Amino acid sequence: MRAIAVANQKGGVGKTATVLNLGAALAEMGEKVVLVDLDPQANLTAISGADEVELTTHDLLLSPDVDLRDIVQPTPIENLLVAPAEYALAAAQASLAGAERRQSRLADKLGVLAEGIICIIDTPPSLGFLTINALSAAHEVLIPVQCAFLAMKGLQQLLRTIEGVRERANPDLEILGLLLTMYDARTVHADEVRRRLKHHFGDQVFDTVVPRTVAFDYATVAATPLVNFRPDSPGAEAYRALAQEVIDRA
Repeated sequence: MRAIAVANQKGGVGKTATVLNLGAALAEMGEKVVLVDLDPQANLTAISGADEVELTTHDLLLSPDVDLRDIVQPTPIENLLVAPAEYALAAAQASLAGAERRQSRLADKLGVLAEGIICIIDTPPSLGFLTINALSAAHEVLIPVQCAFLAMKGLQQLLRTIEGVRERANPDLEILGLLLTMYDARTVHADEVRRRLKHHFGDQVFDTVVPRTVAFDYATVAATPLVNFRPDSPGAEAYRALAQEVIDRA
């Protein structure tokens, strides 16, 4: 099992779109993929096409008797499953504050996944216990970065958090890569952000760049990954290219 956390404490950078479309692109390549929704907004759950659910990641984190296999749901995409979330997950932040193994609850539950499965974890736009659980359970972290200077400046805090998780809970956690999202090739600003990230992080920046396109909004309304909704669109092609990079960096 390979676990990838998709994290950035800034909202609106394309975390959920990345989790869903990367997962769909990997599934299209024949990989078996489980998406874990750890965001109380449950947007991944809403747009993945999962059926109505009873047990969620809230139960997974707080109930010792609930297994990951108890909550995963099929999606309309072959080889793609989702562990759904609900708004009640927000209360888990407070419940975990005084709990035993509060930073390792998710890691304890992912062990049931078979070898060869890729698990991709969607995290909330914060650096609280839910994100810490995701980073503690993951082998790698993928960081979406919106092509804007303010989004880039927030990286420092996230990198400090990743280093803290390495020191306290998960020494083997690696940065899989930084993914530029919402890229508008018409602007000098976006190109400058890309150049600066490459200068500071080098090969840790994915070659793939996800373009800004309204097609993502249409795919969201249809509750379908863009990779399947408009397979020939630039956004879909970008996530297929990203999926190949993720495989190559394994």
